[in-house]
Amino acid sequence: MSEEMKHGGISVETEHIFPVIKKWLYSEKEIFLRELVSNACDAVTKLKRLASLGQYEEDGEPYRVTVSFSQADKTLTIADNGIGMTEDELERYLCHMAISGALEFIERYEGESGDGRGIIGHFGLGFYSAFMVADEVEVVTSSYLGGTTHWNCKDSGSYDMDTDCTRPRGTSVILHINSEGEEYLNEPKLREILNRYCAFMPVEIYLENEDKDETAQENDGKEEEAKEPVPVNDTNPLWLRRPADCTDEEYKAFYRKVFEDYREPLFHLHINADYPLNFKGILYFPKIREQYESMEGKVKLYYNQVFVADNIKEVIPEYLLMLRGVLDCPELPLNVSRSYLQNNTYVSKVSAHIVKKVADKLNAMAANEREAYEKIWNDIRTFVEYGCIADRKFYDRVISSVLLPTTDGKMLTLDEYLDAVKDKKEGVIYYTTDINLQSQYIAMYEAEGYRVAILPTMLDVRFAESVEQNRPNTRFVRVDADVDALKGEEAAENNESLTALFTGLAGEGEKLKVELHSLKNDSVPAILNISEDSRRMQEMMKMYAPDAPAMPVEETLVLNTASPLVKRLAGGEYGDRTERIARQIYRLAQVSARTLTAEEMKSFLADSYGLLSEL
Repeated sequence: MSEEMKHGGISVETEHIFPVIKKWLYSEKEIFLRELVSNACDAVTKLKRLASLGQYEEDGEPYRVTVSFSQADKTLTIADNGIGMTEDELERYLCHMAISGALEFIERYEGESGDGRGIIGHFGLGFYSAFMVADEVEVVTSSYLGGTTHWNCKDSGSYDMDTDCTRPRGTSVILHINSEGEEYLNEPKLREILNRYCAFMPVEIYLENEDKDETAQENDGKEEEAKEPVPVNDTNPLWLRRPADCTDEEYKAFYRKVFEDYREPLFHLHINADYPLNFKGILYFPKIREQYESMEGKVKLYYNQVFVADNIKEVIPEYLLMLRGVLDCPELPLNVSRSYLQNNTYVSKVSAHIVKKVADKLNAMAANEREAYEKIWNDIRTFVEYGCIADRKFYDRVISSVLLPTTDGKMLTLDEYLDAVKDKKEGVIYYTTDINLQSQYIAMYEAEGYRVAILPTMLDVRFAESVEQNRPNTRFVRVDADVDALKGEEAAENNESLTALFTGLAGEGEKLKVELHSLKNDSVPAILNISEDSRRMQEMMKMYAPDAPAMPVEETLVLNTASPLVKRLAGGEYGDRTERIARQIYRLAQVSARTLTAEEMKSFLADSYGLLSEL
């Protein structure tokens, strides 16, 4: 190491840094307007804060921010009637990059006001985003303490400043728009940006066309009837109000306004977390119109009422991404990045809090609004089940409120279902994945007093598996996978010749497993049992390796020895038609359990037509 160590500071030349600012300060050029309007709102908020501390006496003038443009002059102006700046403050904050007047204000007054809430900008770089669309920027500002200063800066970084001017209290930032920024001298474009980024800022914002008077004169002096100006923003958004002060219609109207969706949401969740997280928001479960509609929602992230980003996935768990809503997190920086969100403990706590609140809402609806909850269950079922699979904490919170639709039109919780069958087969939930294909099995179970749950999708079955893992005494069994509950009291006699007859019906190189049982329903000669474990394994392989060869499923043909048809078949009453009738019984059992292959269908139809022709 050198004996003489040198110390110094890194210097940046403005002619080198300004091109970087113009091109790369923000990923979207239009954000410059958000930054300048945010600064203007800060100026008003600061003055209000001083008035609340008794350091400024308000004059009754309504606070406002005005965004005005002139295509003739190629200027865009953002003006406020807030705190303004002295000459020293202007030189300090605008002539020294990244020094934040907002941060210094918070540090100075936090002891008296308690916190810095309401102040938007912290980093001091936002002002320079103006040079993304302007080659010259003017600032005319009058401090609440008195005195007016005019500052003019070129995109090269050189500036002039003088005090030979006057204006009312506040600040005007005048952008001389360059050729690349002319699209922002357009009222629809400016209104679109303001609606996107500034729709809920805390100070009223007005949009004005400075060329309007000249346009009116050109139209033969016929001036349009003056209309009362209307702010483009809502300064008191619904999420800042207490839930008790908001009506259901206001929640719906807010949803329609923010998301332009005129379908009513299924339900909403108003979050108002003060300590230790400090964030507010409203989340909605939207109604999905059809199965293949995109299920990705939109959760808009705000920072002190300033829009930051759409659908920040780091704040919402994946299984709740279909949610729509707004979250206002004043403890996040305005210029958040994905990497910041991914590594921020505050974000993870916000996410966990949202999960808890969603679970609490579901439980409350299940307990107190059961009828309404059952009506929306099919719309939220996918998301709740996916959440239970993906997040054990979420599972533990909501499992008591998960509903099982049944074939008799009821909706039961797991415990309600198990309580109803505990005197029959404890811990077993019988289900169907296809109420049409498995209708014969369903009818047999219902005849024995069992309710059959409907689990029509792969996700439903995966959810059932997660329940089995978390509740070892609970098993889900598809109606075609078990025969024990259908057996009668009469024991089936062993009949080797009958077993051999049906075993021989399998295709070449295949072996058909045959069992004899006496079933309570003697009208069904045979049913096909499909192994629950092997079927689930086959379905999993199809999902994760669709191109892999299909795994065989274990099938067992159960012959009902209580059936008169099987008894006659065993007694040899059908002579030379015995094998054909046996094959027909086998095919009918297959039809009631699964879709036949092409060869199986061909054989089934041939036997059916042949037997009918002999009548």
